[in-house]
Amino acid sequence: MPDPDQQNQGQRGPLIALGVIVLLFVVGLWLTHELYERGKLEDCLMSGRTNCAPIQAPAR
Repeated sequence: MPDPDQQNQGQRGPLIALGVIVLLFVVGLWLTHELYERGKLEDCLMSGRTNCAPIQAPAR
C-alpha cells in the first residue's frame, strides 16, 4: 500500500506543472497586449505626429 505522503507528492507534481503553464499563458497574454500597444504608439510616432497620447472620450 502506498504511503500517503508519496501519494500526495505524486498529485502535487501535475498541479505545479499546470500552475506554471497557466502563469506562462497569462504572462504571454500580458506581453502580447503591451507589445501591441507600444506598436500602435510607434506607428503613430513614425507617421510624423508629435502628440500621440490616447484621447479619453467623455462618458455618456
